[in-house]
Amino acid sequence: MARIAGIDLPNKSVKIALTYIYGIGRTSAVKICSETGLDPDKKINDLSADEVNNLRKEIESDYKVEGRLRTEVSLNIKRLMDIGSYRGLRHRKGLPVRGQRTKTNARTRKGKKKTVAGKKK
Repeated sequence: MARIAGIDLPNKSVKIALTYIYGIGRTSAVKICSETGLDPDKKINDLSADEVNNLRKEIESDYKVEGRLRTEVSLNIKRLMDIGSYRGLRHRKGLPVRGQRTKTNARTRKGKKKTVAGKKK
C-alpha cells in the first residue's frame, strides 16, 4: 500500500487512488499520471518504489494538498468573516453562501428544523 501526502492509497487504478488525496480530483490525477509517465490504469500495488517516489515528488512540488490546502481554505473563510462581507456573514450564520433559496430546502446548511408554535387566540 503506497503512502503519499500522509494518505494510504487503496489498491485501485492510479487515477482513482490519487483522488483519495484531498485536493486532487479525476482531472488532476490523470494530469499527474501523464506528467510522471505512468499508466493511469495501473494498480497502486503494481507500482515500483521509484514510480511511487516520482508521484510523491510531482504532488509535493506542483500541488497544494491535504493540510496546506485545508488551512488555506479555512483562512479564506475566516478572512471573509473578518471583513464582514456578505459571504462572510452567510458563513457566520450557517446559511447557504452561493445564492441558493432558503425558504424551502437548505436543510443541510441550516440544520434540523426548529418548530415554531402556532398562534393562540
